[in-house]
Amino acid sequence: MTQTILITGTSSGLGRASAKHFQAQGWNVVATMRDPRRETELGSLERVLVTELDVQDPDSIQAAVAAGIDTFGQIDVLLNNAGYAAYGPLEATSMDTIRRQFDINVFGPMATMQAVLPHFRARRSGTIVNISSIGGRLTFPLGALYHGSKFALEGLSDAMWYELDAIGVRMKIVEPGGMKTGFGRAVDFSNDETMPEYQPLVQTVSAVLGPMMEQGSTPDQIAAIVYAATIDPSDRLRYDAGEDAAQLLALRRAVDDSTYFASIKSRFGLQA
Repeated sequence: MTQTILITGTSSGLGRASAKHFQAQGWNVVATMRDPRRETELGSLERVLVTELDVQDPDSIQAAVAAGIDTFGQIDVLLNNAGYAAYGPLEATSMDTIRRQFDINVFGPMATMQAVLPHFRARRSGTIVNISSIGGRLTFPLGALYHGSKFALEGLSDAMWYELDAIGVRMKIVEPGGMKTGFGRAVDFSNDETMPEYQPLVQTVSAVLGPMMEQGSTPDQIAAIVYAATIDPSDRLRYDAGEDAAQLLALRRAVDDSTYFASIKSRFGLQA
């Protein structure tokens, strides 16, 4: 039987690339996004259902899961890809932005997992793939919210490995580095110029972060790694995604905190 994957956040970037990659490999794809009325490309592909899903809307999550099962008979894989990046000094960031960061990157995946797990548990089969980031294992300046949310997703996924194993379901985490998806332009950056103490750091990080991330992999390259992780039958949990990811994660594992912080300050051109 043809396998089916439900993917969140397929309107652009890695989500779209993953939908196209899995479809090209012969899979059924439930391609979800907040506004499917604007989508034309994915809906024209065979074995692709484009439907609404907003990870902040539990009703839309339940409806998308039901639509996928109704259309294809079953769902074999959940790919939690939808994400959001908020950067800036914590002191200058509104609680609305803070809540949005954790709603989308943490509570959203929790809700999608809760929605699909009864189906997986009944079949004693399935795979959950959570798109984390190198930012779930290491940090960059002014990324307290983004990194905090990805660290939370990593801990959640790590702990869930055990309970999913008990019901025959696999957990996978993919950790991309930089991606050529306009990350710098997509970041929701908070700042308050009445706090002059932060401004040199804000200016330096703003100038470096986007271009640095754009030097990473393409969404298609990362989608191929997502596919390889998905079909890997082993108990392996984490997958580096991209050369920059492998290098930075190796650095973080190899050195102490002080050495790591000094290395990142150097990369960002911050004064020692």
